[in-house]
Amino acid sequence: MRVFLFPGSFDPFTSGHRDIAKRASKMCDKLVVAIMHNNAKKQFYTVQERVDMARKSLAGYKNIEVISSDGLLADLYRELGCSSVVRGIRSESDFRYETEMYTANKLLENSYDVILLPTRADLSVTSSSIVKEVGHYGGDISKMVPSEIHDFVAETLKKGRN
Repeated sequence: MRVFLFPGSFDPFTSGHRDIAKRASKMCDKLVVAIMHNNAKKQFYTVQERVDMARKSLAGYKNIEVISSDGLLADLYRELGCSSVVRGIRSESDFRYETEMYTANKLLENSYDVILLPTRADLSVTSSSIVKEVGHYGGDISKMVPSEIHDFVAETLKKGRN
């Protein structure tokens, strides 16, 4: 069985994330979307909220599973018996970052491999950070997040968190 891993903080899950997951799921038997804890980022949503958003957004895809993990990506890759990690790239800076991450993870797990998928042009400027900024001010995020989670994301961003 060919298992791919699509890791990220997904804070919140965006239309770009769903597009990458959908496309990647066509290339493998099983795609595991892993909601990861990133110490470098202050998370707006809880892990459980991020898992719920991803599950709702991907409910129609039978070979996609959503999990959470707070360990090393290389360890999760090994534990799940993955063939490859899938990452979306929007820009040259994303490519540089993903290349550095690949190199670091390859040092930890010799079988580690990665597939970089370019983001669709219409989603290339959408990031979780932009969604949070626009949503905080009550802007229209309907094209930035899947419809299944739009109301939840819009309401929580507008209200903010203490």
